[in-house]
Amino acid sequence: MSSVPVMRIFALLALATGLSDMAVAAPATTAVPPPVYRYANLADLAIGAPMVIDGTVRDVVKIKGPEAGNVPAGYVRLYVTVDVVALIRGPGAVPPRIGYLYDAKLDLRGSPPKLKKQRVLLFARPVASAADQVQLISSNAQLIWSPATEATTRRIASDFTAADSPPAITGIANAFHAAGTLPGEGETQIFLKTNGHPISLSIMRKQDQPPTWTVSLSEVVDDALPPPQRDTFLWYRLACGLPAELPADVLAGLDSGDAAAVRDDYRFVQNGLGACRG
Repeated sequence: MSSVPVMRIFALLALATGLSDMAVAAPATTAVPPPVYRYANLADLAIGAPMVIDGTVRDVVKIKGPEAGNVPAGYVRLYVTVDVVALIRGPGAVPPRIGYLYDAKLDLRGSPPKLKKQRVLLFARPVASAADQVQLISSNAQLIWSPATEATTRRIASDFTAADSPPAITGIANAFHAAGTLPGEGETQIFLKTNGHPISLSIMRKQDQPPTWTVSLSEVVDDALPPPQRDTFLWYRLACGLPAELPADVLAGLDSGDAAAVRDDYRFVQNGLGACRG
């Protein structure tokens, strides 16, 4: 009679060993890396949002009926509640828990994303009638948090609110070109329209040397800065704010040679900056 329990014990041990082997052999779940957002897209959001909030999703409720009547096809309207981790930018304090509406894209199975416990960055505006609610400034104003995204967003918010922050470019005011004493030499100056202090570009060409350009953020053209590094706020203002082409009226008063030189130098600056969202 004692042989049965022994046999069962051996069987359980064998089963346990087999399960253990299966557990060891099972592939580990690979963590999905957070998305990488373009600097220009983050800057657009940070500039347009009175509030930038770091939070962790606590609860998600699907909105149905008339309140979800204008949701685009392939999306679902959610009421999201988050626990605030930090207020990155805002006019004042926010409650420790806030809520907002979010139109989430459905996956191929028709399911909304799993947001609960997800850490997010919100670009929002306050709701006047409810201190514990905010409104996202756009449909893409909820981003997945990552250390890099938070750091870039904080840097943009700081640069945007600084006293010497580069203003937004609204157009080209005027431009001129002065030829040098030697063939191929010359200097072009392009003055930009902005919603703040002046910005001008200077392009220098010297014989047997590559062309160079500088940018001035004041009326003193000689007080110039080298070309900005990509993914900095001055780079963003220039790369995303300069018109694709020089307006015809800017070149109207120049002779054909000077106008061609200004166009070439303007294109040289654009190529140096690179695409705004490239």
